[in-house]
Amino acid sequence: MPADPMAIALRALVWVLSDETRADRFLALTGMTPDALREGISDPVILGAVLEFLANHETDLVAAAAALDIAPETLAAAWEKLQ
Repeated sequence: MPADPMAIALRALVWVLSDETRADRFLALTGMTPDALREGISDPVILGAVLEFLANHETDLVAAAAALDIAPETLAAAWEKLQ
């Protein structure tokens, strides 16, 4: 399990984008476009937005944590470090 917040956020992004409905909701709520997401993939602010998206929807947070085999608190802590 990576401890690096950027690595955690990248894994979370892959999970978010793995479901079309969830990916569409992420883009709509963040106001990002697919192009902006691609261009900002190494930007801590963009990756922080992924974790913020999960933190603001507990169902997704818990599901992502389970899928990534990490604690929800680890996702939340990574978000705090990227802010």
